[in-house]
Amino acid sequence: MTNAFPIKGELGGHSLTWQCPPSFDFPREAVECFQEGVALLQMGDPGAALPALSRSTDLAPTFGEAHVFLGLANALTSNIYPAIDHLELATRIQPDSFAAHYTLAQLNFKLRIPQKGYAAAEQALRCVATLEQRKMLTQLLKEERARERNGIARPWFNTPFSKPGLFLTGGGLAAAIVALLLHVRW
Repeated sequence: MTNAFPIKGELGGHSLTWQCPPSFDFPREAVECFQEGVALLQMGDPGAALPALSRSTDLAPTFGEAHVFLGLANALTSNIYPAIDHLELATRIQPDSFAAHYTLAQLNFKLRIPQKGYAAAEQALRCVATLEQRKMLTQLLKEERARERNGIARPWFNTPFSKPGLFLTGGGLAAAIVALLLHVRW
């Protein structure tokens, strides 16, 4: 059974195509739920697609494409944490899936988490199989770099605390507690 499902969404503006090769051995009901969910996404109703795609992943937990589209549907309905979870799971299930890495990179860029976005984009680059995929990834990276150039610089908050900084902060906190205790006691 070979089916192609192009899908366009606000998250991408580009099409992601899913091919179900005959070697996949998923339950028929899981594939049918997946097809129903993709059809609802294509009609622009990601909220209605969520139950069908969730059922598909329940029936076939290793169905990576179902996790990609479920992540996309969650992202389009502003369910961010489930979206990230399903997209990350899809990248673990199918490490060579361009769609999974690309969609995860795109979501991270939209959420303004550029480090994770660039890491996912690097993985997507490793999975590129067609010229269209390369163009999609190039466009995504170009848009992100333009957003970074034109945006306000934000702190990354990814540097661990240094020992002197921790001692200084701890000492200041201890001094404040002692001063508070002395003030309350007298």
